[in-house]
Amino acid sequence: MSDGLIFVIVVLARFLIPLGIPRFPLPSIIAAMILDAADQTIFQQYTDLNLDGYQSYDKALDVYYLAIAYISTLRNWTNASGYAAARFLWYYRLIGVTAFELTQWRPLLLIFPNTFEYFFDWFEAVRTRWNPVRLTSRHIIGAAAFIWIFIKLPQEYWIHIAKLDTTDLIKEDILGVPSDTPWGEALSENLWVFPVLLIVGLALVLIVRRIQKRLPEPDWKTSFDVDTNLEPIPPELLKTRQALAVRHGLIEKVVLVGLVTIIFAQMLPDIDANIIGLIVAVAFVIFVNAIVSHWFASRGTHWRSLATEFVAMAAVNLAAAFLYLLLMPSNSDNSEIVAPIFFTLLLTLIVTLYDRYRPMHDARMLMAADRATPPPAEGELKPEGSTAP
Repeated sequence: MSDGLIFVIVVLARFLIPLGIPRFPLPSIIAAMILDAADQTIFQQYTDLNLDGYQSYDKALDVYYLAIAYISTLRNWTNASGYAAARFLWYYRLIGVTAFELTQWRPLLLIFPNTFEYFFDWFEAVRTRWNPVRLTSRHIIGAAAFIWIFIKLPQEYWIHIAKLDTTDLIKEDILGVPSDTPWGEALSENLWVFPVLLIVGLALVLIVRRIQKRLPEPDWKTSFDVDTNLEPIPPELLKTRQALAVRHGLIEKVVLVGLVTIIFAQMLPDIDANIIGLIVAVAFVIFVNAIVSHWFASRGTHWRSLATEFVAMAAVNLAAAFLYLLLMPSNSDNSEIVAPIFFTLLLTLIVTLYDRYRPMHDARMLMAADRATPPPAEGELKPEGSTAP
């Protein structure tokens, strides 16, 4: 019972914490990363759970919070080059993880490294003090290349090819104690660690201070709430982009949700998923959601909050899922009921976030293009779609 409770708490935390990424991207994704790094240790030390399927479970939940991080770029990022780089890095990794889940060939995780995650962290760290529109294509490509080559490739090799455990390495090779030794006991037998850590900490402080002196003057006070310094979108422009959102991004939504669904289908036990069937089902549900959203919009319905929109669309999608279950032959296996409900809610969350933030992205790109375009001469017509007066 305690094992199950711990498992449920950890998994719920991994689902709920990423929901803060759109508004508080940096602290939320760091919290998600910390929990991602700690969950296996928590399960090993405090439960007797069988962790044979941990790899798929971990990768699936990684994809979940990174999917929300990618969708949050639609809401927040105003640098077109930064968004383009993030989009490429995200889908490159997503394709690699999908291929890995279908083949279990570990080198795929090295070939398709998770560069997107640290690139997202870097970009959002810049935003805490500087306007990211100041980043040039050279800055963005340089940061992505540095993270890819010098951080992610060694890390992916360490974890997935060499299969080395950092905790075991520190305890056995550095501290000279068995891997199952509690940390308190391991450190008490190696008091030399503390002055070393102090020296390393002081060195890092000096390095950071030296770097800070070479940085440009910040554009605003440190803030982790993106809405603090994000330029508001004119209501009429946003309304115009929302009207076009029904047909915009349909293909991307099918690819995004389809790949995420395939990854989760490989994670869940006792699910014999047909890949083509999953993609067709995802495409059908997304198409139905687009029709329903268009119907609501044509009647003048505008969602007051993201939660309201999620609940409404979840009701529509769950009704379709239950209809499917009623038409299918009865089965006593609970997974036949739980899996469709789980996938329906997962799909609804991703589609709702995407539909909510895609019009914001389109509007912000138009606003950025207007700033980069000189005003028309007197008597000259402004470009179609422009927001400039």
